[in-house]
Amino acid sequence: MTSNAACWKQPAPALVIATISLTACAAGGSDPGGAVCPPVVAYEKAVRDRAAVELEALPEDAALVGMMADYAVMRAQARVCAG
Repeated sequence: MTSNAACWKQPAPALVIATISLTACAAGGSDPGGAVCPPVVAYEKAVRDRAAVELEALPEDAALVGMMADYAVMRAQARVCAG
């Protein structure tokens, strides 16, 4: 049986910051099939920059680092859902 433990490691803060930054530019055009899509809050650039600095200051094993990576994925999914 192969181990997938490496798949569950928390990403480095720089990777999380890059993911959050890139998802701000993501565009998708799919038909959500009548699904109700959650709203995606738009953050000012100054707030995003401040959040990136604060996230980078956290220890690499901080729980918030992994949670922010999950949040970035959910925001990207919500954008795709909304079209």
